[in-house]
Amino acid sequence: MNDKLILAIDQGTTNTKALLVSASGAIVARAAAPVEVAYPQPAWVEQDGRALWHSVRMAADACLEQAGDPPLAVVALSNQRETALLWDRRSGEPLGPAVVWQCRRSAAFCEALRSQGVAELLHARTGLALDPLFSASKLRWLLDHVPGGAARAAAGEICAGTVDSWLLWNLTGGRSHACDLTNAARTQLLDLRTQAWDPELCALFGIPQAALPCLQPSASYFGTTVAAGRIPAGVPVGAMIGDSHAALFGQGGFEPGSIKATYGTGSSLMMPTAAPVISARGLSTTIAWAAPRPVFALEGNITVTGAAVRWLAGLLGLAGGSAAVAALAEQVDSSAGVYLVPAFAGLGAPYWNDAARGIFAGLTQATGPAHLARAAIESIAYQVRDVFDQMAAEAGAELTTLLADGGASQNDQLMQFQADILGRAVLRSASSDVSALGAAYLAGMTVGIWASEAEIGALPRPRDRFEPRMTAGEREDRYAGWRRAVDRALLHTAG
Repeated sequence: MNDKLILAIDQGTTNTKALLVSASGAIVARAAAPVEVAYPQPAWVEQDGRALWHSVRMAADACLEQAGDPPLAVVALSNQRETALLWDRRSGEPLGPAVVWQCRRSAAFCEALRSQGVAELLHARTGLALDPLFSASKLRWLLDHVPGGAARAAAGEICAGTVDSWLLWNLTGGRSHACDLTNAARTQLLDLRTQAWDPELCALFGIPQAALPCLQPSASYFGTTVAAGRIPAGVPVGAMIGDSHAALFGQGGFEPGSIKATYGTGSSLMMPTAAPVISARGLSTTIAWAAPRPVFALEGNITVTGAAVRWLAGLLGLAGGSAAVAALAEQVDSSAGVYLVPAFAGLGAPYWNDAARGIFAGLTQATGPAHLARAAIESIAYQVRDVFDQMAAEAGAELTTLLADGGASQNDQLMQFQADILGRAVLRSASSDVSALGAAYLAGMTVGIWASEAEIGALPRPRDRFEPRMTAGEREDRYAGWRRAVDRALLHTAG
């Protein structure tokens, strides 16, 4: 078994990665395929489910071809979370778009639920705020836009799921409709106490349980593959896990007090806890992973981080995208008092204000494109501090370091500013594939490549360290300016 490789697939919002991982934890081959995102209306975000599966095929084929189609021990999946879709159980064809986690099209439905006074019930039972981010209201919107949707779903004709269950359906040729507990914990349909679909919550959102996938631990046997391109038939699928959770596992953040930030299109901070903690500070309670025992965590979800940098590249007409913004920001030592609050789809943790809108604050006639670029990059670090401070308060302990991963973490300027604005060291993974690696580790446990978290913790994990250089006074002055800018973005909601 140990001479075979793990095929780890990380299906993200803007790209899909595929890795081949050895029993030593080494990456033998890697490939990626882009994914298109559509914005049909303001604050609406969607993708094509068929395109998501096609991107998996493309990335996996390229990765396997590089390595000469080696024998596989197991397949592992990590995925963008909360994105929801429906498909026909018989044909396997999607019924409508994949409604992306960033999408706010179900905001009116969530407000109607809030007016019924059910927000506290949802928070207590699921650990989540009532917000369009989570999957249940997206599934409800989709069912409402399929003729006879609810009746067909109740009759078992429609499958409802998140991206993990959709990819599993395709990998297994429609034989497996299952979901891991981390993705289920982000739907608002899972009772954290029982780790089961909650009939009352399903009724509240109007989601027939007959359409929902079976629930399984993150590290477990989900079925076997059918031949799909270079992916051979008969390979077990041994892990499924949401990407942010996979990153925490990939970082080796197994113990309470470990805290990591994944820097992507949006960002997630996550910290394992000894028991479920229902936060009163704008954080979410979730399942970090289940291998097979559930490990709980606190999480803060930031809606727009790396996406703000890409947005600015388009606004300024920079052909190089995020890299061009980063290069432009290097031309100045600071943002000169300019702040970008990228509330393009409201603000997530810890504010949870759906109506907030993005603003630039502190503009003067001396403001140039480089200052805007710097402000866009710094906005990521400020939002991470917002959540980090809340987690430190919730933990009741000093959090001395932040583990960092994800595409935007490769920006040295951002990582240094993050250390400065936190006043704490940032340890950046040298790998840009931590989510895929986390899924690979879990799948390896399922098939016996690794026997325990201790073995996985001993695997090499090269990291870069960034120490704070900013004085405490400057740090707090800059952060106070950020909080004033956020207050203006929140006041803007009244308009």
